[in-house]
Amino acid sequence: MAEKRGSSITKIAFLCLFITTTMMFVLSLRGRPGLFDHKTMPAEKLLTVFNNGYSQTSNQSNAESSNGSNRAILANSEKQRVEGGGFQVSCNGNLKEPLKIFLYDLDPEFHFGLLDWKPQGNSVWPDIRTKIPSYPGGLNSQHSIEYWLTLDLLASEFSENPSSREAIRVKNSSEADLIFVPFFSSLSYNRYSKLSPHQKKSKNWELQEKLVKFVMSQKEWKISGGRNHVVLAHHPNSMLNARMQLWPAIFILSDFGRYPINVANLDKDVIAPYKHVIKSYVNDSSDFDSRKTLLYFQGAIYRKNGGFARQELYYLLKDEKDVHFSFGSVQRNGIRQASQGMHSSKFCLNIAGDTPSSNRLFDAIASHCVPVIISDEIELPYEDILDYTEFCIFIRTSDAVKKGFLINRIRSITKDKWTQMWEKLKQVEPLFEFQYPSKEGDAVQMIWQSLSHKVSSVKMKIKCSIFK
Repeated sequence: MAEKRGSSITKIAFLCLFITTTMMFVLSLRGRPGLFDHKTMPAEKLLTVFNNGYSQTSNQSNAESSNGSNRAILANSEKQRVEGGGFQVSCNGNLKEPLKIFLYDLDPEFHFGLLDWKPQGNSVWPDIRTKIPSYPGGLNSQHSIEYWLTLDLLASEFSENPSSREAIRVKNSSEADLIFVPFFSSLSYNRYSKLSPHQKKSKNWELQEKLVKFVMSQKEWKISGGRNHVVLAHHPNSMLNARMQLWPAIFILSDFGRYPINVANLDKDVIAPYKHVIKSYVNDSSDFDSRKTLLYFQGAIYRKNGGFARQELYYLLKDEKDVHFSFGSVQRNGIRQASQGMHSSKFCLNIAGDTPSSNRLFDAIASHCVPVIISDEIELPYEDILDYTEFCIFIRTSDAVKKGFLINRIRSITKDKWTQMWEKLKQVEPLFEFQYPSKEGDAVQMIWQSLSHKVSSVKMKIKCSIFK
């Protein structure tokens, strides 16, 4: 009996070793943009582009050329497809169960207490059927995904048809696919990262320490090694302390710009959109001719790290008659001015700043202003189901800062091509909308779907760790 059991464990151990080695090999090939010298890589790649919901395979060369036309979708058996118009997202036509999420009942100081909500009775959660604590506006809202996801989980308990949801809350962790850690980390950073007089540690730092101590002491963390935990750190500076200790978990991030690859990567983590700050362009009846500004940018021009391109482009474009390129902020009606500017522009620049991503891309989508992305290290939400080249222009930074390159590239885009991209923007816009109650195919549901794609891999990793 012991010999059979030993033989079974040995087989499982070898299987786990094979799977782990294979995954590491695949990761080494994928990596992150900019990690390898692409000159040493093959010039041709076999790519599958989704066209009207069907896949079409072709050889394409120069996969990173500045026209961005080859930023295609790599196909696999778990790909979802987006139907034109209504964007009904299916999983290969199979009937699927909701993602089961166990929600830690953290003290309100980690979540709604940061919004000045006071608990009543024994519950650590607000009764969202009567009143929903409001989230601060302005730039705070761009990293508010923690708020929307938590609200959606709480609402799932009162759903008339739970099976129709992407994710539901379960009360027993043994039934859960994933464990959700409801720390409003971005809000904590924005509000409490600065030291008060006589403080040795900020409130944000103290909350992170308490969070790590709590989470790592839970049986759910100990059993899984944290691999099935979901931690939200959407603001690039949030969780600066805790991220290095909670790294086995699934992080929901805006990009990987401030993370070492062993802490955050596409294999285990999820990239989520920002919540757009500018006003949505409702009932957009504009067209190519009515949008008088060719190219629009308003924001911080002088940035550190990878943001040098903003300064270079400012000097290249500031004298172009149909280009708006100026400094701007949320103060003094900055959001209203940006809304008006983007709504009346054909193309909107999204240039890397201190980090590869920015809210400007999602403001452009909400404005139906064709995004021009100049950020070599950017990772985009839902790239497994969306072909961004259908509604975005991608240009290498090294090309963009060449005199005349960017403006000539933009001027070469025809009215018909722009109109196609503008129509596509209006179709994909709902996928980036955060709202409560959440609706089918909005940003909240898309993030749950992205997390559901991680479950099988997470479960396999946990099994392998047990039999090591």
